[in-house]
Amino acid sequence: MSSGATGKSTLNVSSGLSRNAVIVRLDGEIDAYAVSPLREHLDRVWELPARPFLILDLHGVGFCDSIGLNELVDIMHRCEARGTRLLLGGVQEVMARVLYITGLRNAFEVFDTFDEALRHAHS
Repeated sequence: MSSGATGKSTLNVSSGLSRNAVIVRLDGEIDAYAVSPLREHLDRVWELPARPFLILDLHGVGFCDSIGLNELVDIMHRCEARGTRLLLGGVQEVMARVLYITGLRNAFEVFDTFDEALRHAHS
């Protein structure tokens, strides 16, 4: 059942730290119902001392609407204000298509796999 049918978020958000990056894994749908839980999770991330990189692992994202895209842009702006580079890892299928169609592909640092983004952050 989609989030639209239930009125609840179907996005799971988890995070961790690596050497010089905060890693946030998203699994599910990034839509109107997911924005609030995502923001709540990121509020805790923003409280941490700034790291050089924030990596969003989007491998598990199966849907992203315009509200979700706006949230990604907001995250990018927040990162820029903190002096943190936002890397999008695991950009495949749905997310690759959405970023390409909307013209946002070039606005973000995009990597096909999470491991590529992590290697970039550690190089």
